[in-house]
Amino acid sequence: MEREGYAVDVASNGREGVEKAKMRSYNIALIDRRLPDMDGTELLTAIRETTPKMVKIIMTGYPSPESVAEAARNGADEYIVKPFNVEDFLKTIKEYLKKQQQA
Repeated sequence: MEREGYAVDVASNGREGVEKAKMRSYNIALIDRRLPDMDGTELLTAIRETTPKMVKIIMTGYPSPESVAEAARNGADEYIVKPFNVEDFLKTIKEYLKKQQQA
């Protein structure tokens, strides 16, 4: 992402992600479904409260119909299955950021 010109910040777990979202404004959050301290949908719910306009993308290597539905219910803008095509991923990011800027 940095090579593409994006500023990147990293949280090592869900709790840190929540704290960072409270302290800074982010345009987009890439959230792994499996985090060391919580499920990614829990983080999704927590940051949805603090930064509702932030684009939230769940990423997982363990997809299931139930997790797709849960992510959608909790406000995910996108659900990406790993491994993924990097060019398609970057195109998705650009599209969401463009929509966000227009809103």
